[in-house]
Amino acid sequence: MKRYIVVTLSLIMILSMLAGCAVNTGSTLNKGLGNGWQPENSMELQYAQNFSVDYYNGGYALITISDGSQYLVVPEAGDIPTGIDADITVLRQPITNIYLAATSAMCLFDALDSLDNITLSGSKTRDWYIENARTAMQVGKILYAGKYSTPDYELIMSKGCRLAIESSMINHAPEVKEKLEEVGIPVLVDQSSYESHPLARTEWIKLYAVLMGKEAVAEKLFNEQIAYMNDATSKINTGKTVAFFHISSSGYAVARKSGDYVTKMIELAGGNYIFANLRDPEKAASTVNLEMEQFYATAKEADFIIYNSTIGGVIASLQELISKNSLLRDFKAVQKGNVWCTDKNLFQETTQLGLMISDIHRMLTQDDGSLTKLNFMYKLE
Repeated sequence: MKRYIVVTLSLIMILSMLAGCAVNTGSTLNKGLGNGWQPENSMELQYAQNFSVDYYNGGYALITISDGSQYLVVPEAGDIPTGIDADITVLRQPITNIYLAATSAMCLFDALDSLDNITLSGSKTRDWYIENARTAMQVGKILYAGKYSTPDYELIMSKGCRLAIESSMINHAPEVKEKLEEVGIPVLVDQSSYESHPLARTEWIKLYAVLMGKEAVAEKLFNEQIAYMNDATSKINTGKTVAFFHISSSGYAVARKSGDYVTKMIELAGGNYIFANLRDPEKAASTVNLEMEQFYATAKEADFIIYNSTIGGVIASLQELISKNSLLRDFKAVQKGNVWCTDKNLFQETTQLGLMISDIHRMLTQDDGSLTKLNFMYKLE
């Protein structure tokens, strides 16, 4: 009897620990301020693992990112606390004149109605598929300040830039980050690309909401995407297989690695990615280049094809797809007319990944032939 009680209590403790893992709070990443202040509470995160936020009395918020960097967001009228760790970057609100080189973050600022806080872009006007961002650049509200690896330091400084937001690509040009910091411009490196769950990437809107003071807006937007995802994932797995790829200019089939966030969206939508174990341990990229014959051997029997136009270029018809490689004519999905193409804006719409999961689910389940256009995909005929 005693042994039974001990085992039962042990199981209860284990289950309690597992339940606690469902929500990430600041305690897992945060090293604290270093001056003795204790946080009042921490931001609850459902999926994101690469940042945390702790809140302190007086409206202060400490952001900790998985690369070890920390940012203390100070309210406009607040004093900078004394005795904080020297490596904590202080950001006083309002945080304006941002240089945004992390492409995936633009839609997050747009959704927060905070494009006015961005003055400089690391992408040119023609490269934006987010309408409000493109318009802001066309009318001169946002200026091109050079790509992440070759920024226009003079322009950035002349505009009084108060924060540079970089993608993880900056790790390939560390001297740029060092130079920006040398001239007094704080740098925040967005780590959302390292998140494994699709909605974890969307959840980074909560980090930018802390900078903008719009946490409630972010929570509402994030919950909308959760609802889209939950509606799709509440259904049973369809058993249908999906190939997601594009054809490179050199003729390779470029497919997503197994376990990548795009393949997880397919799985959450009730499908199965055609490549169960596609890896390339020697490269950190999220894709693998396959010889067409190698790709054909596995992907030929996929029930559906999603062609990635974001990288491979927009295509208008099945015939145009087949013209890229005649082997595609023999694919099951091509013969049955189950071929879709992504819109160019897919990878700039981080805020809409729940809706994208819903799109894939509709593609997999609506078989009456009437479905030809979704939010982020269109059918090739």
